[in-house]
Amino acid sequence: MSKIRKMIAQDKNTVIEMMRVFYSSPAVLSNGSEEIFNADVDACLNDSPYLEGYVFEENSKIQGYAMLAKSFSTEFGKPCIWIEDLYILSEYRGLGLGSGFFEFIKQQYPNALFRLEVEEENERAVKVYKKCGFEVLPYMEMKK
Repeated sequence: MSKIRKMIAQDKNTVIEMMRVFYSSPAVLSNGSEEIFNADVDACLNDSPYLEGYVFEENSKIQGYAMLAKSFSTEFGKPCIWIEDLYILSEYRGLGLGSGFFEFIKQQYPNALFRLEVEEENERAVKVYKKCGFEVLPYMEMKK
């Protein structure tokens, strides 16, 4: 059975390799960069108050990773946990790792609002997220 644990320094190269695949896939709009990947993992490893990193592991084999960004939602009046990255190696998809991760973070943050972004074309992920109780929000997100 897979376990979920916080990222450690020894995971860095494996996670960055997964990030390269994830960010070059149609599941993500931007391609990222080595600088961004390193900054993200370093933030997870250096006790950032904003970002947490996790890996899914079985028999010392990393099966995927996730990153959570922490904020506060004034709209909902509670802490907000953004699931920034959730990537599972293809050979481990469909085994319940994603659903298990959502249960894990609900236990870690029982009073938080959870948000994520997903490409509509990523039907498999959308199905998992809806099964886990996520709903589509009716407004546009913008950035600068």
